[in-house]
Amino acid sequence: HARREKVPFLGICLGMQLAVVEFARNELGLAGATSSEFDKSVVGTEEEAVLFMPEGSTEQMGGTMRLGSRRTLLTEGSLGSQIYGGATVVAERHRHRYEVNPSLVPRLEEAGLTFSGRDETGLRAEVIELDPERFDHPFYFGLQGHPEYRSRPLAPSPPFLAFVRAAGRKGRPGR
Repeated sequence: HARREKVPFLGICLGMQLAVVEFARNELGLAGATSSEFDKSVVGTEEEAVLFMPEGSTEQMGGTMRLGSRRTLLTEGSLGSQIYGGATVVAERHRHRYEVNPSLVPRLEEAGLTFSGRDETGLRAEVIELDPERFDHPFYFGLQGHPEYRSRPLAPSPPFLAFVRAAGRKGRPGR
């Protein structure tokens, strides 16, 4: 809804992953696209839009998350870079076991979902946004990290501040 109706959208961690699932379903035509966290039957198929991180353990839950501050490399000039004041490297804290399926990323990008932030290996998707040349949207931004861990009332994290500003510009008819 947010993507199609041009409602400002900020997806954090699972929110970003579900934005990828929605895009895969509606723009790539993968009707069964989902996360293997929700449906194990998609493991190893093209419909596994979000997968269990390969370095994690499916047998042991304790200590298997990707935790702590992680660096993300942002594409210069991207919305992500603009949100972070022109930075091309940012650090956000992480807490997750699932990630966007790297093998699906090229098809998603070809369809207009831009992965403007990646980990230092260049393989792990960290930030998504819509290709501005293909989609006219006031604010569509997702990140795997958790900016809420660093946000404070008088010093909001850049993604939250950008989202609130975009929502304020969007306005609502009749209000």
